[in-house]
Amino acid sequence: RRRGWHLRGSLLGLQVLAYNRHTYETAAQRLIITVIPAPGREPPYQGEFLVGNRNVEELLPAATQEIFLQATASVWERDDLRVINITSALDRGGRVPLPIEGRKEGVYMKVGSHGTFSPCLASAASPQSRFRCSLGQQPLASCYDTFAPHFAIRWCNLTLLQVWPSPTPPGPAWGSGVLEEGGDFQPPTEVPPQDLLPGCLVTLLVPLAVAVLLC
Repeated sequence: RRRGWHLRGSLLGLQVLAYNRHTYETAAQRLIITVIPAPGREPPYQGEFLVGNRNVEELLPAATQEIFLQATASVWERDDLRVINITSALDRGGRVPLPIEGRKEGVYMKVGSHGTFSPCLASAASPQSRFRCSLGQQPLASCYDTFAPHFAIRWCNLTLLQVWPSPTPPGPAWGSGVLEEGGDFQPPTEVPPQDLLPGCLVTLLVPLAVAVLLC
């Protein structure tokens, strides 16, 4: 089972960990995958949803992602959504589910858009909604949950981000290649010669004297 799938970057190393739910035997394999980035810059508005009733490999097929995007478009009120990242909840500190039928590990789905968040999403991620979640109550939501019954969204784990592209750092300033006045190179001074004869004599005579004494 794939533990994570990161869609950003051109070349990445993916470590695949497989485990048996019944015997808990594990195996690992490392893969090198080349990812071609989508055209255009990264969407500045990003929402991360926790799907509680899915495993990560169930959301990797393109058809399943398209169904998820259609459900997201209904609550986001945008039609330019695309999947940015898919991560297993186990990689975020989640616990391995018990070997009971129907238990899933959970998947974080990060979706991006060039348009602002809808009032429904903004209310679900508001401080008032976070406070209700801390009390064990249902978060605030002003729209119909179009994810059900295919995807069980944990709305208390909804995260909304605004990512703006960082400015391009200026390139190096090339000079004329000529040192300015007073900037001549000053080589280091020569090391004074050392007398190595005493050390050489001690190294030779001491073992020789010991050998003569033993003889």
